[in-house]
Amino acid sequence: MDEIQELVSKGQSFLDDGKFDDALGFFEQALLLNQNDPDLWNHKGIALRSLGRYAEAMECFNKSLKIDPRDKNAS
Repeated sequence: MDEIQELVSKGQSFLDDGKFDDALGFFEQALLLNQNDPDLWNHKGIALRSLGRYAEAMECFNKSLKIDPRDKNAS
């Protein structure tokens, strides 16, 4: 498992446990390694949305769609 996938996996685990701040940290670390992955922007957006940070979440979802306009997973 590569480093990004490991970070996403940990972030997803925290997200599932309702630890949204912790999840956000892992997704942000993954984005430092690859800013051009729409899935990473979606993960960050979901964490931000879960924290009630809706404007920031929308920015992430929009970045995801800008990278891949056909992104079926953009929330």
